[in-house]
Amino acid sequence: MDPEGLCIRDDPHVRAMMAGSTLRKVKSRLWKKQRHFRLLEDGLTIWYKSRWAGRGHSTFSISDLEAVREGHQSEVLLSIAEEFPADLCFTLVFHGRQRNLDLVAESPEEAQAWIQGVRKLIHKSQTMDEKEKLDQWVWDWFQKADKNKDGKMNFKEVRKLLKMMNVDMNEEHALYLFTMADKSESGSLEIEQFVHFYKMLTQRDEVWTVFQDYSGDGEKLMLEELENFLRMEQQEGEHSTQHALELIGRYEPSESAKKQVAMSFDGFQMYLCSQEGSIFNPEHGRLHQDMSQPLSHYFISSSHNTYLLEDQLRGLSSLEAYIQALKGGCRCVEVDCWDGSDGEPVVYHGHTLTSKILFRDVVSTLKDYAFKVSDFPVILSLENHCGVEQQTVMAQHLRQILGDILLTNLLDGLIPQQLPSPQELRGKILLKAKKIGGLGGGRDETLTDEVSDEDEMANDAESMSTEEPPAESLNANAKKSKSKLSRELSDLVVYCKSIHFHSFEHARLHAKCHEMSSFSESKAKRLAKEAGTRFVQHNTKHLSRIYPSGLRTDSSNYNPQEMWNVGCQIVALNFQTAGLEMDLNDGLFRQNGSCGYILKPDFMRDSNTQFSPDKPEERRGYKPLRLSIQVISGQQLPKVNQKEASIVDPLVRVEIYGVPQDQTKEETSHINNNGFNPVWNETLNFVIHTPELALVRFLVEDYDKATRNDFIGQFTLPFLCIQAGYRHIHLLSKDGTPIPPSSLFVNISILELT
Repeated sequence: MDPEGLCIRDDPHVRAMMAGSTLRKVKSRLWKKQRHFRLLEDGLTIWYKSRWAGRGHSTFSISDLEAVREGHQSEVLLSIAEEFPADLCFTLVFHGRQRNLDLVAESPEEAQAWIQGVRKLIHKSQTMDEKEKLDQWVWDWFQKADKNKDGKMNFKEVRKLLKMMNVDMNEEHALYLFTMADKSESGSLEIEQFVHFYKMLTQRDEVWTVFQDYSGDGEKLMLEELENFLRMEQQEGEHSTQHALELIGRYEPSESAKKQVAMSFDGFQMYLCSQEGSIFNPEHGRLHQDMSQPLSHYFISSSHNTYLLEDQLRGLSSLEAYIQALKGGCRCVEVDCWDGSDGEPVVYHGHTLTSKILFRDVVSTLKDYAFKVSDFPVILSLENHCGVEQQTVMAQHLRQILGDILLTNLLDGLIPQQLPSPQELRGKILLKAKKIGGLGGGRDETLTDEVSDEDEMANDAESMSTEEPPAESLNANAKKSKSKLSRELSDLVVYCKSIHFHSFEHARLHAKCHEMSSFSESKAKRLAKEAGTRFVQHNTKHLSRIYPSGLRTDSSNYNPQEMWNVGCQIVALNFQTAGLEMDLNDGLFRQNGSCGYILKPDFMRDSNTQFSPDKPEERRGYKPLRLSIQVISGQQLPKVNQKEASIVDPLVRVEIYGVPQDQTKEETSHINNNGFNPVWNETLNFVIHTPELALVRFLVEDYDKATRNDFIGQFTLPFLCIQAGYRHIHLLSKDGTPIPPSSLFVNISILELT
């Protein structure tokens, strides 16, 4: 094992990071404090502390970082640009919702050492193969346990290590393993001996049993035996021969086994722990769906009040919130615009204490980040509260900053009968807003009868029925909501014209395909309950946007599944708020290359569909499936409480989200005091009535009989993306980021219900 090789220690930039630097940590124009930063010996952990903090310090892992931005590439660093030149400044960008770290170096050379060094280390951590990751993991534990830094570990240090690793092992067994590993009988373990100790500790008896079932000699799987395993257990059918050869080439560490075209137990375990052995089918992770259908035929990853990083009343409005949403695959972002004091429109949550950002800066951020993760179209949902003058300023900014990427004309010059496809709109930003008249132009030059989300909410009480309201109430609504609109801004709206929703019948008779409505969550729920099939039919032709209730001032979310069940495409969530709802959103959009567009099932794309989420058995082609999940074991689950003596009591809950008949959950019993290698061997059974809409969430919790269970980890995926057979589930944190090597080992069976 070569930890020195792992941390590319001989690179001059990495060496400079290990030597350490005093950098300014910047939180605002007024908060700029010096901190000492250095890269630890493991080559994976960055440590920093204040000179005055005594023993207190902070650390984070290179694997937590997504990128390094050079220069004034954050709002905070831009605000101090006059004080510190760009060549001293850089930003460390974290995965998930963790705030970025803005830093200022003493010299351009020092800044470059950190920028280049961190980039090399990020690249290294992202390109490690399975064996290197494991070696790094073992090296990390050795470093944590070697308290006196003498390069050896005595038994007392091993006992502490076991507690740190979430293992409650009796002293006798721990001493037995220690003695077995201590070949030199010196009373301490060096790194090579520690590797042996770690292997004994992490021996996977449940994987060994599966291996033995297919191995003739108990030592290796010959090609034919591996083929049998892939065909019988992993349900791979005729592809198993070719795949078996590929797996041996990819995961077998032993050259002698490779020569025999065989797989050792180490290779077998490495395959099962890899992405190919994951529950999520890697084929579905790639862009594989038909992207040439109308926009209304796709679920679209969508954010509500995108500018907010926190709550709806006092939270920070930030360009970073747009960057994070777009990096997360979001394809519909929201902008709330208000008149600014100096003639420049501002973005914030009106009538609250949320901070303000400039509209033009939001548009510039969109230009820079809209197509970094996906090149399919981005819809800019405009909540326009500006007067005509500043609306015209907005139109100028949109045209000048976005240029050709802003769609301002019909694709072929013809008024469409159906919406264009994501494929046709690649690389384009579409404006969703009010519009004067139709696509053909004409009508009153400055008046519109469309309404904002706030007006829609006020109208909710008046439109309780899904039936056609009387004509006089329509006229009253139109008069009440007329507002001034700038012709320049109106002209930029092409395929996403906001209109007030009257009823499904009214929309069927009068609405054009490029006209769309927004619904509060409560109104959408009511419509789904009262007229589910008509909502599904409506959404085959028109886009529908759903947004959270105004009462959710804490930026909490509603369950998006109920909206997807009736085919709503733009189901806007508060991306800044982690939890079940964002787990479902991340789970749905994990597939199809994470491009932000998911093709709806065929029964949701046919305008004559009779599908009702409440009666799935009545649809043509109804074929329920039986899902059987044997929850076998867990591996190296993270601690919930960081106190050394605290060890988790894990249980696994499997939750199904989908049509009402599919909504259910089952759980295992809990295992006392073992987060390191708990074994359940319990089977949970489900019947799935509408597999095309179902999401499966695996949740691991720390059981507590006195209070609510604590969250340990989760993974959510579409039912149709599940790979059958023996699979690992790589758990994610509450924030949706990976927590390697924490996983579950399961055996999945999917059969037609007979």
